[in-house]
Amino acid sequence: MKVETDLSKFNNDWYNPGSRTKIITWFLCNSIFINNYLPIPVSLKVIVLRAFGAKIGQNVMIKPKVNIKYPWFLEIGNNVWIGELVWIDNFVKVVVEDNACISQGAMLLTGNHDYKKHTFDLIPKEIHLEKGVWIGAKSIVCGGVKCMSHAVLSVNSVATKNLEPYKIYQGNPACSIRDRIIE
Repeated sequence: MKVETDLSKFNNDWYNPGSRTKIITWFLCNSIFINNYLPIPVSLKVIVLRAFGAKIGQNVMIKPKVNIKYPWFLEIGNNVWIGELVWIDNFVKVVVEDNACISQGAMLLTGNHDYKKHTFDLIPKEIHLEKGVWIGAKSIVCGGVKCMSHAVLSVNSVATKNLEPYKIYQGNPACSIRDRIIE
């Protein structure tokens, strides 16, 4: 007999990202300052993110309509670009090192579910983008993935495993297609 998924048994009470007040306050501030198309200055976005515990370097670009789950689990280096409609779904830590670029519509997804368990348990895993990484438009980086120095995940690709340094990846799942040579 095959066991079926029973979502009524799902329980992630063990997961506590912060107080309910902190989460609700962040939700409201995210809606007002970060996840909208209003012409909010980037400097104000950075101030708000830092006020909620994000570690953010200098000269960061945050385009409109970016969605960040929990800024207190976010570390961003210097000279980082975050494109329009990027979703950083960080149930746990996400690190974006210097000179990395996350293009429009890309998603960094730290949470997944254990499809092998009938309770569909939550599985949060960190994401780390090293220096000079470029995540292409509408690409997805899954939890537990480390994109090493200057790796490229091309448009509409899905990284389910670590990306090696100075390699270009494409597809679903993403596979190395050539070296990245910077002149």
